[in-house]
Amino acid sequence: MTDARTKRTQTLNAAAKAKSQAKTKTAEQTLRTLIKRGEPITFQAVQREAGVSHAFLYNHPDLRGRIERLRSQARPIPAPAALADAESTLVLALTSQITRLKKQHREEVQALRDALEQAHGENLDLRRELARRGGGPTPHPQ
Repeated sequence: MTDARTKRTQTLNAAAKAKSQAKTKTAEQTLRTLIKRGEPITFQAVQREAGVSHAFLYNHPDLRGRIERLRSQARPIPAPAALADAESTLVLALTSQITRLKKQHREEVQALRDALEQAHGENLDLRRELARRGGGPTPHPQ
């Protein structure tokens, strides 16, 4: 009885170890991907992209140290207050303008899609009416 129990315990331990190694590999790959894309490295970003828990990242000493080191490297040096205020105002204005233009673009694209859908419907109705009346597409002379 104890021999079977020992074997099950060993099997479960091996499966847990393999799962942990797979998660570690995924988290490391995620770090490389985030770095390549130039995105900020945070525990939340790695957790979200890799599909692992925060607890896993915090309890894994190597991953935790690497994330903390990369996170601290990516923090920008604060600019002087006057320059930061002017830049901040400009950034806010441009962000607002981009947001407004994106919204306008989405509305225009939706209007075009609606018009195209309506035109397709009208085209289908006309082809059905033409077929009902016994007419068909007339061949074009070449």
